[in-house]
Amino acid sequence: MARVASAVHLVTTDGPGGRAGFTASAVCSVSDAPPTLLVCVNRASSAHAALSANTALCVNTLAADQSGIAAAFGGRTPMETRFAAGTWTTLATGAPALQGARTAFDCRIVARHPVGTHDVLYCEVIGLAEPGDGPALVYADRAYHSLPLGAASPQEAAA
Repeated sequence: MARVASAVHLVTTDGPGGRAGFTASAVCSVSDAPPTLLVCVNRASSAHAALSANTALCVNTLAADQSGIAAAFGGRTPMETRFAAGTWTTLATGAPALQGARTAFDCRIVARHPVGTHDVLYCEVIGLAEPGDGPALVYADRAYHSLPLGAASPQEAAA
């Protein structure tokens, strides 16, 4: 799966289970009516217990200049240190939304399914943060990369 290029997100939560977050590339759109995202979280993750107890999360899609915070949320960094790496606000659910993210999807978790080592969370989008701008951050071949906006595809560049 390391060969698959994916957008980089911080999945954050707050509630009775506490505040937690992790870096995720396993996020995708499920439906537009209602708008729903799928988020996969490893049950061995330090954020799993909080996500299991909480009913909401925020999917923060990162910009290329946010690889440092992606790295902080992706390792064995204590939760308090992870959140100290960014500036946060909240939307309707109370889940932390990263200021300056390309976008932040405020979600209510509507279903959970265990699959292998992970839980698959189905998350209804109930709000969006004001979008940021700039190139997107992607993860491929075990490294972060920048995806420029409006870049010509190889076919367009050859024409």
